[in-house]
Amino acid sequence: MGVSEHFPALIVVIFFITAFISPLLYRWGRKFSAALVIVTIAAALGMTVSLLVTVQQAGTVFYHMGGWPPPWGIEFKADPLRLFMLLVVISVSLWIFIFALRDLQHELKKRVIGWYYTLYSILVGSMAGIVLTNDLFNLFVLMEICAISACAIISIKEDRECLEASFKYLILSAMGTGCFLLGVVMLYMATGYLNYSFLHLELAEAFNYYPRNIFTAAALFIVAFGTKAALFPLHVWLPDAHASAPSPSSAMLSGVVIKIYAFALFLMFYEVFPRTLLEAIPLNEIILWLAALGTLFGSIFAMLQSDLKKMLAFSSIGQIAYIFMGIGLNHESALVGGFYHIMVHAVTKAMLFMAAGVIIYSTGVRDIKKLAGIGRVLPITMIAFTIGSASMVGIPGTGGLISKWFLAISALEIGRPVFVIVILASSLLNAIYYMPIVINAFMQQEDFKKDIKPVPRVMLACLVIGMIFIVISGFYTTPVVTLLEQALALYF
Repeated sequence: MGVSEHFPALIVVIFFITAFISPLLYRWGRKFSAALVIVTIAAALGMTVSLLVTVQQAGTVFYHMGGWPPPWGIEFKADPLRLFMLLVVISVSLWIFIFALRDLQHELKKRVIGWYYTLYSILVGSMAGIVLTNDLFNLFVLMEICAISACAIISIKEDRECLEASFKYLILSAMGTGCFLLGVVMLYMATGYLNYSFLHLELAEAFNYYPRNIFTAAALFIVAFGTKAALFPLHVWLPDAHASAPSPSSAMLSGVVIKIYAFALFLMFYEVFPRTLLEAIPLNEIILWLAALGTLFGSIFAMLQSDLKKMLAFSSIGQIAYIFMGIGLNHESALVGGFYHIMVHAVTKAMLFMAAGVIIYSTGVRDIKKLAGIGRVLPITMIAFTIGSASMVGIPGTGGLISKWFLAISALEIGRPVFVIVILASSLLNAIYYMPIVINAFMQQEDFKKDIKPVPRVMLACLVIGMIFIVISGFYTTPVVTLLEQALALYF
């Protein structure tokens, strides 16, 4: 048995090994600790690409931990869709970490930076596990690890706002986890299984005997993953958590973490619950209308903010709703749009938080009203913010248009034009609160009383990478769309 056959497990395990070693290395040599995390993420990215090539040639890969097959053992599953999600998670995490190497020196005390590397490795490893696992109890464990590490990278800043935000996040996340665990118990009681594949086979028959239990479990899953992914109106923890955290943490939370839970809900509805069962109960309709409200109210809340990072945080509530809209429409083109939005928004929102981090790093300004003329002081940063804003609005030439296009086309194909109106209205609201920032940044005269601190080149380089990706994803869409269509064809 070659090493490559263990890639599904190694992709997860190496992050936890790095998390253990990283703080020890940091005490001896800080550069070595950071380099270890970079090498680990890069190695996981390489293994994911290799695994994707294997899956496309030979089909879905199932990995049994310790050689124990399901339903007794823990099973990891690698198929094209999961590996697409894993590529997004790992590549964006690597990009954000490179940005964080310089930004954290400004935002954190030196004695805790090594621990941040540990928490970061645990967070990425737990998300990789959530993507690959094919077992509900293993998913529960990994979700807990992800939640605790996510709370920790917020509170590590050690100020009052961060501690309060992380505590609020921890409490609401625990409530979501409790709902998920209750749902798992109900499914286990009805079927006797925790493995996704075995549950899928048994639930159709079990629904005839325990319809209320299974319906309740599905509702609990919506609440659980909706809370963790900040689906409106379960979003109340997100604005404070994303706004007060260090900028790299904000980029990770908004760019990657909340999308993991949207993906987990997709797996529940398309791998665990049979399609006949979903047609019998209006779960997709519930998600669809919550998503529609989220796209509108997230934008409305963002319009009312004066703090730049809090505005971006509320914007995430509206943007994550597009992904849930793709799930709710229950159509192949809509899901292509939803998953394309996962990729584009992961980069776009992470880059916007990076841009906000650069502004705070260089000027210390967070108030939107005080950003007039900043485009002349930080031109690269504000060009990146402009391109990111254009993608959020869905302007042609950016990746944000492509995902909204697929969602709108799908809504028309299934006879739900009202959701096209919702998408257009949401895009208009996005323009209302993003474009004035861009216009004032470049059109008004410079008005900064504080000294401008030079921005490290590596931070600017990360912004340039984000800009390039957003533009490319707006024009060269065929490879990703083809991969998504092939991957989603397995579910229809």
